[in-house]
Amino acid sequence: MKLLLAPMEGLLDATLRDVLTRAGGISRCVSEFIRVTDTLLPERVFLRVMPELAEGGCTPAGVPVRGQLLGSDPACLADNAARLAGLSPHGVDLNFGCPAKVVNRHGGGAALLDEPELMHRILREVCRTVPAGTVVSAKMRLGTQDDARAVECAQALAEGGAMELVVHGRTKLQGYRPPAYWDRIGAIRAAVAVPVVANGEIWTVDDARRCQAESGCTDLMLGRGMVCDPGLALAVRAAVAGEGAVKGAEEKGQTPIGLDWAALQPLLAVFWDRVRLHIVPRHQAGRLKQWLNLLRRCHPEAEAAYQAWRGETDGRRIALALLGPEGAGPGGEGRTAGARYTAGSLPSGGAFVPTQSPRHVPVFQGPGDLGVRTQERCADRPGAATQDA
Repeated sequence: MKLLLAPMEGLLDATLRDVLTRAGGISRCVSEFIRVTDTLLPERVFLRVMPELAEGGCTPAGVPVRGQLLGSDPACLADNAARLAGLSPHGVDLNFGCPAKVVNRHGGGAALLDEPELMHRILREVCRTVPAGTVVSAKMRLGTQDDARAVECAQALAEGGAMELVVHGRTKLQGYRPPAYWDRIGAIRAAVAVPVVANGEIWTVDDARRCQAESGCTDLMLGRGMVCDPGLALAVRAAVAGEGAVKGAEEKGQTPIGLDWAALQPLLAVFWDRVRLHIVPRHQAGRLKQWLNLLRRCHPEAEAAYQAWRGETDGRRIALALLGPEGAGPGGEGRTAGARYTAGSLPSGGAFVPTQSPRHVPVFQGPGDLGVRTQERCADRPGAATQDA
């Protein structure tokens, strides 16, 4: 089973990709879309949206990231896909699912679902232009106003050369209003010969199980559910592994499903570090409150913190309240600029253990496990480009 982390414009950027992949359970990420109009973008544009390109195409936790492009001109998309592929991402993804009006009125995203012939030309041209061996995938919705052409669109993408399809189980018109129609994803899966990943309205383990049952898809893409509950991917994997694995983890004193508020503290600390390093001070409080607002869905502690600090404009004051002086760090700079952190899972009561060695990355550890584990950087691992958990 592969669990993918969804791209979410304005929210799930490199900062949250870094933090959420540390929590464990995610097999691969997709970047926010890179808008392609009528120019060949310089490399710095791809690196700005997807800074993981400078680190072997992986998050600091070693999770591969696939770069996503959005546009409607086949030749221009192909040229930009080739340039992106030259920077060694873990594949190129094409966006046919964004429902935003500002995108759709310029002929991008979900608006293309009314033109399956154009979608086919885009895939064919991109696949023809990128270097041999580049994985090209696509993300789509069920349609614009209705799902009458959903299968036709999926077949157009697959026949154009897409090696994987992610299908969001709603139309452009339906936006993000529940429910997601997972059974319609099943119809698409039955009609194409390439792997299909189901996406949309997966908030809990039960949602994940029902989505798999109704869509027939083993692989899932998690978006808002993972942002609200960073332990969701771990919880889904534990549930799929079965009660025996869950019981065994409990007997070892581990947290087999999800992450409680105490276990989230190291992640919040890393998030604040990255915010301070990469976001100008006047926007730092907004980023903290944005994530707190979403964490409220699963964590009462986040609700209390959000209500207490929703009017605060000084990010450091919020961080001090959440993390204390050590976690909030000094003003202006991150705690250990350039340091790397990772986590396979974050047991409750975990502690942060830093080191600056390029081959030894800091890990979040629980009581009784105070050594420093060795983890190879993604770019150093043989076969990393094709590895999936």
